[in-house]
Amino acid sequence: MNALSVVIPVKDERENIVSMIDRLRDALRTVPDWEVVFVDDGSSDGTFEELSSLAADDRRVKVVRLRRNFGQSAAMQAGFDAATGDVIATLDGDLQNDPADIPHMLDTLNEGYDAVLGQRANRRDKLFLRKMPSWCANAVIRKVLGVPFKDFGCTLRVVRREFVDGLSLYGEMHRFITALLIQQGAKVTQVPVRHHPRTAGKSKYNLTRTVRVVLDLMTVKFLASYQTRPMHLFGGVGLIFLMLGILSLGASVVMKFTTGPGMTANPLFLIGVMVELIGVQFLSLGLIGEVMARIYFESQGKPPYVVRDRRNLEDDVIPTRKAA
Repeated sequence: MNALSVVIPVKDERENIVSMIDRLRDALRTVPDWEVVFVDDGSSDGTFEELSSLAADDRRVKVVRLRRNFGQSAAMQAGFDAATGDVIATLDGDLQNDPADIPHMLDTLNEGYDAVLGQRANRRDKLFLRKMPSWCANAVIRKVLGVPFKDFGCTLRVVRREFVDGLSLYGEMHRFITALLIQQGAKVTQVPVRHHPRTAGKSKYNLTRTVRVVLDLMTVKFLASYQTRPMHLFGGVGLIFLMLGILSLGASVVMKFTTGPGMTANPLFLIGVMVELIGVQFLSLGLIGEVMARIYFESQGKPPYVVRDRRNLEDDVIPTRKAA
């Protein structure tokens, strides 16, 4: 197989680093060419010093140290940018993911897939703090994005380089890598993987992340459905408000000439004016969105499509991969 890069974002995981390297070396004995890229996301417990020591002893250990804590999505993106392999594997640095699952996932990838995701079997986390919020979030993501997989929170995955290059991660977008890959046309599958309880270090998870995930889900849904046609969303909402406003204003006019109060004393008149203004604002947002979409695609030469393969065409005629 081609070279493998394992990307591992870490924050305050000094106690797990040596065990992680030992398990990686053991798991990847049959992989001829591999590297591991650790991204230190603002650790303060000596994690970087531990990583530096390991990097000095093994050239396959690469380390990226961020200036401060930017979050897991930014750290994951930094790892992707630093990785050199044709296949990228990702996993958490807390040893709850098992590196021993990577070879099996690589075999599955070679069956014709572009990405193989892990599904945590017998998840070893707290029920109310981790499992139940995760179950709810996974159900909402499946419903909103129409993606069939059951576990979107598992960091263990292997992806072909060409699809990793099309990702731009920020916020909590690392949780939506599956959806972003499918948007690029990737052929994706999910396989069961092992999950272990945390034995060292401290979990960085808290329930406030659920709110951020919901907000990022709205972003992913918008980009998936309306990135190239924002007027269809904002314009449609604007037309609904305009029609409601017309109905409200019309009702106030009818009431003026029948038994109702005068127009200025009728709350329907004020509601109608307000709703009409909201409708105009949404239409304006749609027009601004259309202009921005054209600036985004045309200024960067990005086509609104992704080509998987070609026949009898030169490489510079139609780009094989362009991230829309």
